[in-house]
Amino acid sequence: MQKMKVVALVSGGKDSCYAMMKCIQYGHQIVAVANLLPADDSVDELDSYMYQTVGHQIIVSYAECMGVPLFRRRIQGSTRHHKLSYQRTPGDEVEDMFILLNEVKKQIPSVTAVSSGAIASDYQRLRVESVCSRLGLVSLAYLWKQDQSLLLQEMITNEIMAITVKVAAMGLDPAKHLGKEIAFLEPYLHKLKDLYGINVCGEGGEYETLTLDCPLFQNARIMLDDFQVVLHSSDSIAPVGVLHPLKFHLESKQSNSLSGNNKTNDLCRENISSVFEVQGVNLEECKAPGEPDPEVNDLIEVSSHRLHLSKTEKDNTFSICCWLQDTSGPPTGLQGDLKLILRQIELQLEGCGLGWEHVLYIHLYISDMDQFTQANETYVRFITQDKCPFGVPSRSTIELPLIQAGLGRAYVEVLVANDQSKRVLHVQSISCWAPSCIGPYSQATLHKEILHMAGQLGLDPPTMTLCDGGSTAELESALQNSEAIAKCFNCSISTSAILFVVYCSTNIPLDERPKIHDNLDTFAKQLKLSHLDKGTKPEVLDPIFLYILVPDLPKRALVEIKPILYVPETMETPEETSCQLSSIVAPTSFGFQPADWHDSCIQKCVIPGKICAVVLSITSVVAMKICSDSMNADWSNNNHQNFLTESQMKRISRFCIFLLNKTIIENDFSWKDTMSLRLYFPPNLHVPLETLSNLFADGFKELDQMNGGTKVGGKPIFNLVPVLGAGISAACTNDIITCELFARKS
Repeated sequence: MQKMKVVALVSGGKDSCYAMMKCIQYGHQIVAVANLLPADDSVDELDSYMYQTVGHQIIVSYAECMGVPLFRRRIQGSTRHHKLSYQRTPGDEVEDMFILLNEVKKQIPSVTAVSSGAIASDYQRLRVESVCSRLGLVSLAYLWKQDQSLLLQEMITNEIMAITVKVAAMGLDPAKHLGKEIAFLEPYLHKLKDLYGINVCGEGGEYETLTLDCPLFQNARIMLDDFQVVLHSSDSIAPVGVLHPLKFHLESKQSNSLSGNNKTNDLCRENISSVFEVQGVNLEECKAPGEPDPEVNDLIEVSSHRLHLSKTEKDNTFSICCWLQDTSGPPTGLQGDLKLILRQIELQLEGCGLGWEHVLYIHLYISDMDQFTQANETYVRFITQDKCPFGVPSRSTIELPLIQAGLGRAYVEVLVANDQSKRVLHVQSISCWAPSCIGPYSQATLHKEILHMAGQLGLDPPTMTLCDGGSTAELESALQNSEAIAKCFNCSISTSAILFVVYCSTNIPLDERPKIHDNLDTFAKQLKLSHLDKGTKPEVLDPIFLYILVPDLPKRALVEIKPILYVPETMETPEETSCQLSSIVAPTSFGFQPADWHDSCIQKCVIPGKICAVVLSITSVVAMKICSDSMNADWSNNNHQNFLTESQMKRISRFCIFLLNKTIIENDFSWKDTMSLRLYFPPNLHVPLETLSNLFADGFKELDQMNGGTKVGGKPIFNLVPVLGAGISAACTNDIITCELFARKS
């Protein structure tokens, strides 16, 4: 990762100081510190969920102690935007942070990142990220989601000398515990955690600290000479008190410096120019949210024969897919194709009375990963945080052989919900927790008990670089990142996974591919054992696996995983109930007779009455059985020199529809429950995409005519996705057709 010049937000507490130390550990440079303080010097604490201000009288010394400039601003605003996710609100206290950091950026143009000490507060993290996003800065939050007991020990071990300046919890007495060092209080804090469940780092407001010395203070340490205890509440159970500094001085760490209080104060005055008081108001000007981009509107016109759409028919959660065909027209490039597609999807959403804020997940397929940056630039012009106040969609980005399949350079599928009940996890800060999502795409989206996780690479979160060690090491790291995200929703990939889609790059050596599934299985088993070691016995789902071979992945990764998890609203496990067919007509046979080998083609994960996920693999061996009267034995040896005829492909398409139909009906689902249906095929199938699409579309129309189970509504309900290979194993991705179906009861 590129090393950055960082301005650190400091409250004076232990967390913001340790966050600075972590920045340096990962190779970044602290070039300035920034602090927000009350407008009135005599006020110790503001009524704010955002800022810690107790001990602000001493922060002025940080510039001298660290030898970097300190930028300070007196807080003019108050809490006006009360929702968790922040949107720019005039007069809000967050706007003071914007003005402060904007001035830092003007004075030090080389600054590219902001450090903060957020550990568990989404409220604070989201506001810092919002300001950083507006200023084009990267948020660094290296303490985010870290174990608080370990963090506290690390801070003490790394010689952060911080004292308590506020206490407000059961077991903490202002008269006894204010002004005490965290190293002294650590055993007692763990005792209180065991007794009352307090946060040992004070993340629940149990206490606040002020750092008087740490390795970052290279020039001097702060010596607190006198203070006053101010009691805010004399509650007998949890009294609240703060420490008000009365007198302090700096003790030089330089051996050749003069000592003594007066001479130390002279040294501060000589360097007073390194402290900047930031005044002014917010004059930020930006395009109003939702204002259309003129270039986008210019691209609405597109030949209907080039544009193709598909849409599933589920009323409340459905997929819309858009791609371009017939590339013989004037080339528009990837950005041009993507603009056309995103605008058409936008029009489809508007036609349903919906917008981007209703999108849960986006599959972004592009023809060339070298143009990922350009694709992203176009993407963020359509999908913005302003347009998605309830959270931006999760996303996976994959390179596919689109050109070889006769498609355009971009292909987009969106999963849409007609309500706004989704819960989005979007962490833009770089941290040690999981890879950041800097931009309008989130780590995961939970909607109606289904957790849709963004595609996860084998990235080292604090450095955002791919881990060394090849595909198996990347897979393990990607799984760890997935588990970190799952924990935020109180679940685990080892127990709650319905489906794992594993994208494998062709750059993986052939001898490594068989190890991928084994490593995934081993990792999941180890996680399950860890749950048992903790005394929990979670209900475990039996997930299904789909491996897809692709030309390339973001960052030249070898592996990307996309888990889908079941997160029940209650901890009760759904009862296993017998499937009664109610009013659903028995599945048509399309002329196929039941056979034992049919089950070998199907993987399924069914949660009765709720979810049905199916992967159907048509290998060359299966194709021979389906078309036994018209295929020769070469196909059983994967010899594709003898290509499929259109009539053989028609037979295979009918078999796929027959077996999918049989599976969903036997499990008491219907086609109207379908959220998505992807049909993966290799370009070397040598059946034109248009022909393949017509064969499946005609098959569904026949099904509809026979049993009324599928209403195509003028658009196909399936997406044809060209891939280099697909299968149930990374070692064998030679399927002729692979079907991935996901259905959910309303």
